[in-house]
Amino acid sequence: MFDIRRVDLGKLNSLTKSPLILTYHTLGDKGVLQDKVQIPFTGRVIGTEKVDGTNTRLIFCPDGSALVGSREDLLWERRDLIGNPAMGIVEAVKDTVQRLFETLCGPERIAVYFLEVYGRHIGSGAKNYTRDGKVGFRLFDVVVIDNFEEVLAWPAEQIAHWRDNGGQNYVDADRLVGLAKDGGFEPVPALFDLDAAHLPTSLEDTQRFLLDFERSRCTLDEGADGVPEGVVVRSPDRKSIAKIRREDYERTLKRRKKQPKEQVRS
Repeated sequence: MFDIRRVDLGKLNSLTKSPLILTYHTLGDKGVLQDKVQIPFTGRVIGTEKVDGTNTRLIFCPDGSALVGSREDLLWERRDLIGNPAMGIVEAVKDTVQRLFETLCGPERIAVYFLEVYGRHIGSGAKNYTRDGKVGFRLFDVVVIDNFEEVLAWPAEQIAHWRDNGGQNYVDADRLVGLAKDGGFEPVPALFDLDAAHLPTSLEDTQRFLLDFERSRCTLDEGADGVPEGVVVRSPDRKSIAKIRREDYERTLKRRKKQPKEQVRS
């Protein structure tokens, strides 16, 4: 039987982390994109706004315990008197955890709700979401782990390999919308739902594609600058997923324009 007081928290932390999302085009040296699309898509694809914040985990366990974690670390459990104040994550989500733990702590599973916490003092893009120091969060993924007892018995290295190679069972995009509604979460804003054949493939076309989404849909007050960070594209089952960030394409294409002049001077 699962008991948060006896479980290896290092393994639980690893089990519930989210693997890094790769860039749509290959990212080379010094943050310069290559021409190659490294995450090809086929069939239906769904695009959501990429929020410039800090990755946050709400971990609901079979024994009624509920934890908050950053991308790398566990920060707080709902009965703790003291939580790690890193980036204001716990302060932003603790009331939500207390509201939902009875509903989301299932007896035979671990459920992980992945959020993006953003706004006041969080990252360089905070001004795009708020001028009044507000903080918000959006739901962008949910993982349900039914075989947690088996996986937690593995060595730490095996757990990490399992996680980073598709072992986690992510909720599909259509069901995710329903889970967000049931839990009272605001999901990351939906931007498009189309056939992958309509996705751009060149760097230039991808940059133009991003410009179609000219203002963030996650602003927290009227004074926010509202510049969106980019787009996350996924297949409905999340087997394929990639991020497309404005700054990557701006940086790459700006350097390409400068290259002929630099070569002339040399």
